[in-house]
Amino acid sequence: MPFLEYFEFHDRTKLVYGPDTIKQAGREAQLLGGAKAVLITDSVIHGLGFPNTIIKSLEEAGIEVVLVRDDVPQDSSVKIITETSAEAKVRGADVCIGIGGGSVLDTMKMVNLLLTEGGDLLNDHQGTYLQERPLKPMIAIPTTAGTGSEVTFAAMVKDHDSSMKLSFVSHFFAPNVSILDPNVTLSMPKQITASTGIDALTHAIESLTSTQATPITDGLSAGAIGAIHEYLPIAVKNGGDVEARGRMLTASCQAGLAIANSFVGIVHGVAHSIGGIAGVPHGLANSLMLPVCMEWNMEYCLDKYAIAAYAMSVAPTGDMRADAIAGIQKVRDLIYSLGLPARLSEVGVTEDQLESIAELTMGDGAVYTNPRPVEDPGEVLELLKKAF
Repeated sequence: MPFLEYFEFHDRTKLVYGPDTIKQAGREAQLLGGAKAVLITDSVIHGLGFPNTIIKSLEEAGIEVVLVRDDVPQDSSVKIITETSAEAKVRGADVCIGIGGGSVLDTMKMVNLLLTEGGDLLNDHQGTYLQERPLKPMIAIPTTAGTGSEVTFAAMVKDHDSSMKLSFVSHFFAPNVSILDPNVTLSMPKQITASTGIDALTHAIESLTSTQATPITDGLSAGAIGAIHEYLPIAVKNGGDVEARGRMLTASCQAGLAIANSFVGIVHGVAHSIGGIAGVPHGLANSLMLPVCMEWNMEYCLDKYAIAAYAMSVAPTGDMRADAIAGIQKVRDLIYSLGLPARLSEVGVTEDQLESIAELTMGDGAVYTNPRPVEDPGEVLELLKKAF
């Protein structure tokens, strides 16, 4: 791929890594000037008791927790965001904290958007780079190693009325602080560990091959690919391995920084549509489409796929195409070894949904930075049929 004549790299987030760093939430909120916090999570994380640790830390720092929202669903919804922001505003919240997976962290971002700016989420704020000034302070604590939402500039929200996943993008949506505590990921089930891990791998591979990739994102992407290939199987096999969990958290964060600056490609475009129409979790949709789309893209980014292959310990042969093919096979082998479903038909996608998924994909912003131009929904439909 040709070298870019101009690029920018943005990173707004302070990273705090280490076991039990969740206990630093109060100190970080205090440093950000917070006095009244809204805490956002889901029922599973609430049941594990982590929010109580955060609340204690906040109270010890002199910060009042004015609202706890602990029922965020798998797909963040407009209704929950609107309700939570309205209640947080009434209670005078001035700092937002989210602990959970991508849905929780995206919910936090959009709650903060409405808390700061007001208005209607869909009618006033939907789009790319519409927000042009800072929001109230945010602290993100990811409990999965996959989405990278703790450092990205985007939030995905499902509009259940239209069955679409909507994207909101602004540099000001990146949290001020991200606390990467491997201990909060130890209880993550095997399948979620596997599917979110492949989500992170997809971020790393698609940011590497994006038409907006830069030398900075290339380094982040390649490093993430190597770490995920090595440590994801360990984390799935032994969820209590703190080092593997930590390596996955940092790799996911690296990949998140990469996609925040270089964006993604067709795998994400299709996965968003599969999630919107068929309700398939995002990481799982990515894992089903990644090898198929890599094969389709291959001739347009042989050099980048070779880099990915070398990061996964493929020995260079002097034949870049052969090395790229070996890299794609490494991805297939990894997904297979994790026991993830192999076909769209295995996760509830029906054949009569494929055409709608293909049509919806064409309007997804992710396809515009794919290395191979996506010109026709028929091309996407063929990829879906191969994965079906």
